[in-house]
Amino acid sequence: MLTIVMYHYVRPLAQSAYPRIKGLDTALFDAQLDYLAHYYEPVTMEDVLGALKGETELPERAIMLSFDDGYRDHYEEVFPRLEKRGFKGAFYPPAATALDREILDVNKVHFILAAAPDTGMLRQTLDAWIEEEAERTALPSLTALSAEYEKPFGYDDAETIYIKRLLQHALPEEIRSRLTDRLFAKFVSADEKDFAESLYCNAAELSEMREAGHHIGSHGDRHYWLSRLTPEDQRRDIENSMRLLDVIGASRKDFTFCYPYGDYNEATEAVLKELGCAAALTTKVGLAEITPENALRLPRLDTNHLPKESGAPANEWTQRVLGK
Repeated sequence: MLTIVMYHYVRPLAQSAYPRIKGLDTALFDAQLDYLAHYYEPVTMEDVLGALKGETELPERAIMLSFDDGYRDHYEEVFPRLEKRGFKGAFYPPAATALDREILDVNKVHFILAAAPDTGMLRQTLDAWIEEEAERTALPSLTALSAEYEKPFGYDDAETIYIKRLLQHALPEEIRSRLTDRLFAKFVSADEKDFAESLYCNAAELSEMREAGHHIGSHGDRHYWLSRLTPEDQRRDIENSMRLLDVIGASRKDFTFCYPYGDYNEATEAVLKELGCAAALTTKVGLAEITPENALRLPRLDTNHLPKESGAPANEWTQRVLGK
């Protein structure tokens, strides 16, 4: 079984401009790398692809680290740390962030939540603006939206999930995009281009990481909820995402994919197979069985599923690998 760990923001949180962003502090990342180095044997995505083809075997305690969304954290904080330890990561940036320097709506929402004085004030602002929109467009009532979406999920409380879901997919695309832009300008920054430059890796940085032996895969072009798109639009987004691989010198042959939000359906898998995708990462929690049948549905553990202490004893996920 292969352990794949999923990371997003990795930064010195207390010293950062947005200490409330839900990320992993670099000190805890260092400690977790100590833990992983003690119990596991790091492998590369190329090792995994070889195992899927039956060309190689992975060690019993194999672990691979994956990093979603192409944040500059990955170049400035993660890359040097992995190099120092001899680890090679698998990185999944959306093409639009690296090439077009566009801020993804999902990231706008993250920073809106991190920058707003409190969630209650943010929710009041959002609800007031939704009511303004409802004067021009038929929308569900705030009561109906609350009943449907105000429910805790994962590491987020109910009010946070309500805000996230409304700005991610519950409202019509044009309206949620307009509301997200207004909230971002109000609470975060009016200069989106400058913010994008500081937030995301650029093509040159990704190319440097690839040349150092790290894997760069596709995370879609614009980080859509793919199952909510038509098969044709899914194909268009995935094909457009391949332009980043071309720019940084990565091969399209046996490319790998990481589903944005962990969201996909049968149409997504069909498109990936047609385009020659060799493996795809999900957000389903579990250890990965490396077989051709599972290649496009590889589960992962979140960083929070493993200890962040250098001398921590093996937790339940590690014990499964150790056979205990």
